[in-house]
Amino acid sequence: MDKAPQVGRRERKKAATRQAIADAADVATTTLFKHFPGKEALVFDQEDGREARLLAAVRERPAGQSIVDALREHVLAGWIQDAADPRMPEFNELIESTRALLEYSERLWTRHTTALSAAIADDVGVAHDNPTCRALARFVLEIPALTRGQHDPRQATEEMFDILTRGWRPPAGPGPL
Repeated sequence: MDKAPQVGRRERKKAATRQAIADAADVATTTLFKHFPGKEALVFDQEDGREARLLAAVRERPAGQSIVDALREHVLAGWIQDAADPRMPEFNELIESTRALLEYSERLWTRHTTALSAAIADDVGVAHDNPTCRALARFVLEIPALTRGQHDPRQATEEMFDILTRGWRPPAGPGPL
């Protein structure tokens, strides 16, 4: 008589977790992954429309408002509001403690570089491959990663945009040691 192989604690817990997620979603695991490209995507569920809103910040800004100011306003209105959510410290801790989630999070933002760069280039009348437009787009899209975990993400965001409008200045500190 063949004995069924023993299943270890880890495998039992993984199976139980998969089943709990499938039950909560009221779908089979295979169906769940038809809607999410990978397990990291399960953590980031608010991506719909983000690129469209980002591009609209540039394309639909009020007359006379600079691109940088429009992007600053967009970031402060949206991303900083997300950072104020009381659940964010725990969420950020999860992201920071899981390399795959951290890398995925950063890719979520930087994947919009080409589209944002093109919108900026169109606005100023230069080619889409203009390196200064790509640099501006990339810098703006790095802000969520750069402000993650900061005590005051609004202030950190303002300081980063100030670099774009006024140039970089060394931070005030105690001076050379």
